[in-house]
Amino acid sequence: MMTPQTANYTELIERLTPEVTLTLHGISWATYEELLAAVGEAPALRVSYNEGVLQATTVAFEHEYFAAFLDRLVGLLSMVLRQKVLFFGRATMKQQKKLKGAEPDACFYVQSAAIIGNKFRLDLSVDPPPDIVVEIDLHHDSLSKLPIYAALGVPEVWRYDGQELTIYQLQTDQYATVQMSRALPVLTSQVLTDFLARSQQEDQYETLLAFETWLRAQSQ
Repeated sequence: MMTPQTANYTELIERLTPEVTLTLHGISWATYEELLAAVGEAPALRVSYNEGVLQATTVAFEHEYFAAFLDRLVGLLSMVLRQKVLFFGRATMKQQKKLKGAEPDACFYVQSAAIIGNKFRLDLSVDPPPDIVVEIDLHHDSLSKLPIYAALGVPEVWRYDGQELTIYQLQTDQYATVQMSRALPVLTSQVLTDFLARSQQEDQYETLLAFETWLRAQSQ
């Protein structure tokens, strides 16, 4: 049963307007999990937790468009290049031992796909983290989530700010910007940025066809 305090927090989160971030301090792990149970399935909400600090961010249609488009680009790459990729969307990633939790806009298993196999329920205390997580930053800043992903051992983060996609790779215990994806080496920050920009100039279908043509050229 939800505590009165958690019920108050839930009400605050449910009243958030799009593209707003609510930050709460002094939140216990138990309260975090109660909040996830209450609001974690809301499609336009992202909840992160870092050692007592909880952030709830609401996102708008534009935000979801770019996350879905990147999902489709990677899906097309998987089919054209015959590379196994597992898609887990915005699945909640958390570890109580580290007091860390986050919901990316998308995440993919590539190198670790064989380990995950046909699992559809993940436990990061035993399962590896996704090889790539995606953050769309149109009206808010997800840089505060990088220490969470680093602690969870996520090897690579893609962050798109509406203008440029930046690739971060985990080096020891922090991220450094790089030009080329380690998980999907055919992709660079420039290539992803170019196709994301193209999707705003012509319809998504035509952009995907162009990406498919580009992929086939890379495999020759």
